[in-house]
Amino acid sequence: MGVTTVTEMTDGVLHTLFRSEQGGHEQVVLCQDRATGLKAVIALHSTALGPALGGTRFHAYGSDEEAVLDALNLSRGMSYKNALAGLDHGGGKAVIIGDPDVLKSEELLLAYGRFVESLGGRYVTACDVGTYVADMDVVARETRWATGRSPENGGAGDSSVLTAYGVFQGMRASAQHVWGDPTLRGRKVGVVGVGKVGHYLVEHLLEDGAEVVITDVRQESVDRIIAKHPQVTAVADTETLIRTEGLDIYAPCALGGALNDDSVPVLTAKIVCGAANNQLAHPGIEKDLADRGILYAPDYVVNAGGVIQVADELHGFDFDRCKVKATKIFDTTLEIFARAKSDGIPPAAAADRIAEQRMAEARASRTA
Repeated sequence: MGVTTVTEMTDGVLHTLFRSEQGGHEQVVLCQDRATGLKAVIALHSTALGPALGGTRFHAYGSDEEAVLDALNLSRGMSYKNALAGLDHGGGKAVIIGDPDVLKSEELLLAYGRFVESLGGRYVTACDVGTYVADMDVVARETRWATGRSPENGGAGDSSVLTAYGVFQGMRASAQHVWGDPTLRGRKVGVVGVGKVGHYLVEHLLEDGAEVVITDVRQESVDRIIAKHPQVTAVADTETLIRTEGLDIYAPCALGGALNDDSVPVLTAKIVCGAANNQLAHPGIEKDLADRGILYAPDYVVNAGGVIQVADELHGFDFDRCKVKATKIFDTTLEIFARAKSDGIPPAAAADRIAEQRMAEARASRTA
């Protein structure tokens, strides 16, 4: 097991790592274990509010640089997410580079757990895309700083349950803001990605009386939904879904960058509210959404249910207590929309201001 320091990287990548225009990341660790094939990036954006908390993504990236950039963006988003969720945690994220269907092994996860442990509690990990409860059980054999474990191993289980519930609360708040009623009954909602989080979200939507359209790159995920709920409509791909006539709400629940220069001009929905992280491909996209009269519910606000759940695990998990906290995502989302209107700024900028204020106050209290 070895650690590659960031000083061995090129100036261009170093600039990306430090991200001076965004205040920089506190620490970025590149991890490699040759025996197991592990290559990972652990990025700590901020510990102003407490130990950095964020999941581990296992994904086959196009390049190592792409993996680093994803870790940086995701960890920064976690700082803001945790702040707005009212948690005493900063933001961190890890990515393991490679196809989990090919590379994942018990030995690799144990090696990764040793890297997490080496940070001495500055980083608390959990599940993300490509990692599951069973994986966190293995990682936890090498570190106490792994959450999202199975109940049999003292954990809270699948955090996707409350992630989906929180997105549903954010969607209800969005409906309240746009249509004056916090129900999805009679609304057509398109969900892209019906895997870990998306399939739970579909359940909430159907229970609330919504008409649901889905798509997923994994056909088995689509088949599972249709088999259980034949009233759900499936379409071939995301391009088809976002152009669906009469679509009221678009819920991106797969990977980031769903809102981009190609998708926004053709999007038929009036609201975007989904579980995916980093949905805005670049900062100008939210203005493009606003110019088209489309309300964007900031992703890191509405998808905070999962992190609320795994954070609670550190203190002795109580599902009912977590659900009460996740329900407050409804109020937080409305607060952000109100702040955006009063300040004359997009909702994501309003959410950033509220989160930055809390982090700044925490840093100030440390030095007072």
